[in-house]
Parts: sequence; C-alpha cells; structure tokens
Amino acid sequence: MEATMEKKRVLIIDDEASFTRMVKLNLEKTGQFEVREENRANYALAAAREFKPDLILLDVIMPNMDGGDIFAQIHNDRHIKSTPVIFLTATVSQTEAGVKGFNSGGALFLAKPVSVENLINCINQHARKPAEEDSAEAAP
Repeated sequence: MEATMEKKRVLIIDDEASFTRMVKLNLEKTGQFEVREENRANYALAAAREFKPDLILLDVIMPNMDGGDIFAQIHNDRHIKSTPVIFLTATVSQTEAGVKGFNSGGALFLAKPVSVENLINCINQHARKPAEEDSAEAAP
C-alpha cells in the first residue's frame, strides 16, 4: 500500500463566501490540501487556533476588521504566530504584484483574481511543513 502524503492545511479568511468556496474547491480537488473557510473576520483568530493551518490566505479589506488587524492578532498568538500568511487583495493589480506576489513589511501579497496554478505554487513555496511544526514544539 502506498504511503499517503499528508495534506497541507490551508485556512482562507475572506468575507466573500463565493470566493472562498471557489478557492476551497479548486485546492481540494488537487488532493494536496485540506481547506477551511472563514468568512467572518471576528472569528478568524479562533478558526486559526482550532484548525492549526500550515498557511493562512488572508483578505486585506473586510468589514469590521481588516487583514492587518487579523495578521497582528495571529502574530501575537504564541500558538499560531509562526504560521505563514499570504495576503490576498484586489487593491493591488496583477501587474504590480507579479506572478509570485510581492513582499511588503515582511508579508507576501497576491493580487485578486489569482490563478489556481499561481495560488498552489505560492502555497507550496510558503506553507509550513508538518515536520517544522513538530521540531518547533520539541525545541527547548
């Protein structure tokens, strides 16, 4: 029997449910990802703590709380602060962001709309590996 590859856990935080559903379906159909959606910014931190994702896709502009606020909460939470975050934004053009996205203040930004191929490549490049998590917990 073939060993099954562990799926990368991706949390999408975006107020547009149709967008998160589309991303979830496209990522999960590859068989490489387990995806959870959170469409309410005020539940983002709790969702991240519970799901323990390998990577978080985070919308920049949402009602009630913006992505920067959520990012600060994640970064200040000792249980999930090492989780990589990729911001998704419609406020930056594809031309400005380029195919691989761009860094600003240490954060990676991808422009919406993003192709599934570019998104998968970016997730695979930046997601924390399951082994990293185990070794981080074992370190003194």
